[in-house]
Amino acid sequence: MSSIRQTIDVDRRPEDVYDYVMDTPRLPEWQLSAVSAERLDEGPVGVGSRMRVTRHVGRRIMPMTMEVTEYDPPHSWGMRGVDGPVRARVHGEVEPFDEGQRSHVTIEVDFEGHGVGKVLVPLVVRPQVRKELPRNEQLLKDRLEHTGE
Repeated sequence: MSSIRQTIDVDRRPEDVYDYVMDTPRLPEWQLSAVSAERLDEGPVGVGSRMRVTRHVGRRIMPMTMEVTEYDPPHSWGMRGVDGPVRARVHGEVEPFDEGQRSHVTIEVDFEGHGVGKVLVPLVVRPQVRKELPRNEQLLKDRLEHTGE
């Protein structure tokens, strides 16, 4: 199966977008399925940093550990799930335009199922994310453009 990819333009500098996206506790502000998110380690975020994200997956609430696999501020990031039945692989890019005052934000997500996740990914997770990702990016845009975050 192919990954799910969505792009939106945000009227903020790439640095602002990147800092907000990588601020773990803020994930529930712009990701509809995220119930909570917390860092699992200390210090600055970088490759190898881990976080626990608890999400609504269908009717279930599932905690999952994510690890940063790519960290290139303010250009791109990557994360992968390291536990649980549904393991996401996320790649994000922030491209400047309008002389660096605005940003093209692209988020691409794919999944790997383990155990019950092999059933959940095609039947629940992919359909949920196909619907949710455009809404998440719109929330990200609204949050950054209208609240001055």
